[in-house]
Amino acid sequence: MNLVLIIGSGAVGKMTVGQELMKITDYRLFHNHMMIEPVLEVFGRFDGALVNKLREDIFEAFMKTDYTGMIFTYMWAFDMPSDWDYVNGLVDRFKATGGEVYIVELVADRETRLERNRSENRLMNKASKRDIVVSEDRMLREETKHRIVSNEGEIPYENYFRIDNTDISAEKAAAMIKEKFDLADKGIKELKNMIKLEEVRNEELPLVHSMQVESFMPLYEKYHDEGSPAIETLERIQKRAQRPNRKYFFIVYNGARVGVINLGHNDPEEKKVSIISPIFILPKYQDRGLGYATIMKSFEMYPEVDTWKLDTILQEKRNCHLYEKCGFKRVGEEHPVNDVMTLVDYELKR
Repeated sequence: MNLVLIIGSGAVGKMTVGQELMKITDYRLFHNHMMIEPVLEVFGRFDGALVNKLREDIFEAFMKTDYTGMIFTYMWAFDMPSDWDYVNGLVDRFKATGGEVYIVELVADRETRLERNRSENRLMNKASKRDIVVSEDRMLREETKHRIVSNEGEIPYENYFRIDNTDISAEKAAAMIKEKFDLADKGIKELKNMIKLEEVRNEELPLVHSMQVESFMPLYEKYHDEGSPAIETLERIQKRAQRPNRKYFFIVYNGARVGVINLGHNDPEEKKVSIISPIFILPKYQDRGLGYATIMKSFEMYPEVDTWKLDTILQEKRNCHLYEKCGFKRVGEEHPVNDVMTLVDYELKR
């Protein structure tokens, strides 16, 4: 099992980057305060031995799961031999499973960290930081008492990546980490468990229309095709929804409506063939594997269907790759729409 160890000074963004990294990889986040906060809440004081014991229980249980790896956050004091011993032991533990260990060090200036110390996400997840005066003083004390930023070349591990995230969003930093170490995408089983296909009610079709416009407008601005879903009318969506063998579903991810898929056939008697048209994920939720997981979930929902059909834009290689990853194959002839855009048909037989 692999380990992504995110280190850095207080309020540098370790937990927040870890949260974003978990969204796009098959790694689960175990941030440092997940064990610290319950101990403080129950006992009213910090107990390092108990925190370490609880951590050990989590590590032991997690290594029995099917996840690719864990994201763990830690404030490493480089002047403390005990911290070196702890990190080395953690590295050895994960490497003993045959896994890889990736060290990510985040650095940011003090002004940025003081601002992040007040962020809603930090205060929501770390009750001990909610007294801002105390938490700021403690943060400044930590960085004057100990050396929490590594010296150049000091960290001895091969898979090491340092990011100055002073002016970088947590989403961007997570994407950089994923790309740097080629981390595995979120597992399809977990994604499917996190996704629900919720049938759209008639009164919700205007929302489907607005989501569709938002999702397809970048493609329309690129290709200016008159058949684009970005310029499809609400009336046409309503007409499609009225067909007895076609259904619109919201793609619901972790309780949020992130896209829409329409499934079925124009022939009310056809049960063996289903068309996917349209399917879209809102731009802010793209590149998380949600489209793939949705299609896989659709297959499970319609076990009686033995032939699935859709079309897409030939020039959009990522879309073609997605459908081919799902098992679809190109069929038939190409359909030029204009000088810059061609539609191609895909089919999957089960």
